[in-house]
Amino acid sequence: MSAQPEEAPAPPPAPAAAARLRARLREDRRAEVWVPAFERDWAKAAEDARHSYSLTPLHDVVRAWQQRLAAAPAVDAYLDSGRDETGYVDLADVLGTRR
Repeated sequence: MSAQPEEAPAPPPAPAAAARLRARLREDRRAEVWVPAFERDWAKAAEDARHSYSLTPLHDVVRAWQQRLAAAPAVDAYLDSGRDETGYVDLADVLGTRR
């Protein structure tokens, strides 16, 4: 038996990752919506980091937005494929409100 975690934590993003990510977001066609959303997330994470003395909240924001940006082409392709989603039920309607 080993006391090591089964999955190693992800390494922190490079120091300039947030700046590069913001530049990529500004070039995207969704920039009008995504840049302000990223900046809101970043500001909240910076505040959380100040209180916790940890950079983890900032790293989490960078990772989440990198994943969102990487998934955007697949989402666009799905939406452009003409899939009809009108017959589906919203998961929130099924699960109800969470407390």
